[in-house]
Amino acid sequence: VQLQASGGGLVQAGNSLRLSCSASGRTFSSYTIGWFRQAPGKEREYVGRINGSGGSTYYVDSVKGRFTISRDNVKNTVYLQMNSLKFEDTAIYYCAARLDMSVGSYDYWGQGTLVTVSS
Repeated sequence: VQLQASGGGLVQAGNSLRLSCSASGRTFSSYTIGWFRQAPGKEREYVGRINGSGGSTYYVDSVKGRFTISRDNVKNTVYLQMNSLKFEDTAIYYCAARLDMSVGSYDYWGQGTLVTVSS
């Protein structure tokens, strides 16, 4: 699976942005897609995930209620809708994939897309 994240940019605090994670491969619906982010000078942080069918999602507390992950398996794309953005959401955002049946680490990673939130 090859992944490519896009949609980053500069946005003012309080506004919204939607990131996309496009994937290659014919078995996209078999993969859980996770979103991660890494702020300058900080370790990579888990943001959330969506399972292959799209029926199950998980979010870390810091983004719960503000971020929504969805997917379109026809388009082989997962979305990260980010609302009410805060300065501390500034980071490079990455998407990653693992088979639904797997647990733990993600096997495939895309390049990141930079999100900058101005206060």
